[in-house]
Formats: sequence, structure tokens, C-alpha cells
Amino acid sequence: MKNVSRIIPCYSADTAGVCSALYELGGMVVTHDASGCNSTYATHDEPRWYDMQSKMYISALTELDAIMGNDEKLISDVVSAAADQKPEFIAVCGSPMPMMTGVDFDAIAAEIEARSGIPTFGLHTNGTRSYIEGASEAFDYIVKQYVRECEKSDGIGVNIIGMTPLDFKWKGTMEAMKKWLADSGLEYISCLAMGSSLDEIKRAAAARVDLVVSSMGLSAAKFMQERFGIPYVCGVPTGQAFSGHLAEALRAAAEGKTADVLSVRSGGKDAVIIGEGIGSVSLSAALWLDEGISSSVICPLPTGEGILQSGDLALSAEEDIEAALERLSPKKVYADPLYKYILPEKADLIPTPHFAFSGRCFIR
Repeated sequence: MKNVSRIIPCYSADTAGVCSALYELGGMVVTHDASGCNSTYATHDEPRWYDMQSKMYISALTELDAIMGNDEKLISDVVSAAADQKPEFIAVCGSPMPMMTGVDFDAIAAEIEARSGIPTFGLHTNGTRSYIEGASEAFDYIVKQYVRECEKSDGIGVNIIGMTPLDFKWKGTMEAMKKWLADSGLEYISCLAMGSSLDEIKRAAAARVDLVVSSMGLSAAKFMQERFGIPYVCGVPTGQAFSGHLAEALRAAAEGKTADVLSVRSGGKDAVIIGEGIGSVSLSAALWLDEGISSSVICPLPTGEGILQSGDLALSAEEDIEAALERLSPKKVYADPLYKYILPEKADLIPTPHFAFSGRCFIR
């Protein structure tokens, strides 16, 4: 049966993407789902939960609520909680059951905002898509609602867009990114949305260029380009040579020049990289520039146009990934350790844990 995972797990769902994207921004996120499911979004898919509390709620949808369409219970519970918590905003999103019963999240959000006086928006998640789509929609709303024109930075100010612990290690990553920017003569403005407050993100228009580090940030970056004239570059600083190329590309883009840094690589069969598009292509480029290893990418997740290069594959089904690996017969495979069960017998696995895939299994 197509698209059924027999061996490997699935990636985090779009609902988890919303929770991860909005976790640090001071808002209240309410997922319309069954009682007990909050642990899925707020603990299993969220490494920050144990050290940094956030206003993550579940509606505790019951069978009777679902059958009878009891939207009033959800609305009144959210308004009551908001009066106590006083969040910056309220986000309401869904899971598979509300999808099947046809819940109108935009209408519910409008009613909650009218009663509470707090900016409220509905997000159209259903638990069947990947975290990329959910986080992308959440980031898109935040930049459209909160980012306003402001004075540009004196230097080359940079926003980092699309960073959450689903793709990046939570502790240490932002410190390393800020150091890399500073060492490269670039100025950090904000991060959407790990390690930045909503107030910092409100000043994101001060940047002269955006760095998109995962596909979940592409929609927000395109809006900022259209609305504020801020160009964007896709890539993750990986390895010495590629990190240098990426810094040069950011400077070039800030000056209005073309900066397609992801094409600085050589596709090949020495290795295969499996994972999120921008991060995987960045790793492929770093392997070529620093070690002379040619590699191709298998991306099981949605990604933007032009990210994957010639020879790369966009495959989401387990059987398609397994067949492609057999056909390519790589010497090495860079992937989450749980992919080891579908690798060709002679391929060496280079473990690259991905929290959105294996969760807490490989946290150190």
C-alpha cells in the first residue's frame, strides 16, 4: 500500500510544526484535539518543554463534542484561559478529528478575538501533513501581522528564518549561528523563531538580507522580500568552505546581487543524504567543498522550488526511498539513525539525528 510506513516512522505533523514555530513568542496555542494529546505536541515533539514553559493547550475534544459540533465549549474555554494567561496572541489549530467534522477555525478565531480582545488566528492544520506546512503557515502569519517598516541596520543585518528544534539542536545552535554571523562581519537582527522574542521579530524589517535555514521559512521570506524589499538566501552554515560561501552570498544579496549558493556542489553517488531540503543540500555542498565527497539528496519533506538540484530526489514514500537507495547503491548514507532499517546492505550509515523524525531517541 502506497505511503504506508512499515518500518520507519513518519515525520512530525503540521500541528507540531505550529506549536514549535510559536513556542517562544508569548502567544497561546490551542490545538483542537482529544484529551491527552497535548503530550504529543508539547513534549514528544518539543525538547524545550522541560526547561522553558509555554502556553500550549489542548481543547480536550470528546466524542460527544465531535459528534454534536460543540464549538461553544472550545470558544468559551479559550476565552476563559486567555483572560487568565493574557497572551500576546491566540492561535487555534486542528487535528484529524476536526478535519473530518469540518470545523471552521477562521470563524472560531474571529469569535474568540471578538470576545477576548486579543489578536486571534486560525491555522489550517489537520495532522496529516508534515511539520513544514504547519510551521510555514505560522511563520507566514507572524511576519504579516507583526513585522513593520523600521530603520535599516547600519551594517548588514540578517534575519534567520525557519529555525526550530524540529530541525536544529536547541541548545547551542543559536549561539553558534550568532558567532558565525559576527565572525563573518554580519549583524544578527532576529530569528524566526528560536532564541528570539516577539519584540525582536517586530524589528525584522531592519535587516538587509534574510537567511532561510529550512523550508518552513520560505513563505515568510518571500513575503518579506515583497513587502519590505529584503532579499533572502537559502542555506545552513555547514563546514568551513560552505559557511564562507554562504556568508559571501548574504553580503552579495544585501547589495542586490544574485546569490545562489546551494548550486556550489557536485551531485554523485559517493553518498546519499536524507532529510529536510535546505539542510541536506547545504550538507551536500559542505561535503563536496571540504572533503571532495560527491553526494545526492533524498528529500522526504516539502521544499521550495530550486532547492533540490539535478540528481536530487523528492520522495516521501518508504518504498520509494528504499528503492532509490538500492538503485543508487551509495557507499555512505547521511540520515537519521532510524533509516538504518531500509539501507542497502553495503551502505555505511553516518548518523545525523533529526528531531522531527526520531524525537528524543538520540538526544545527548
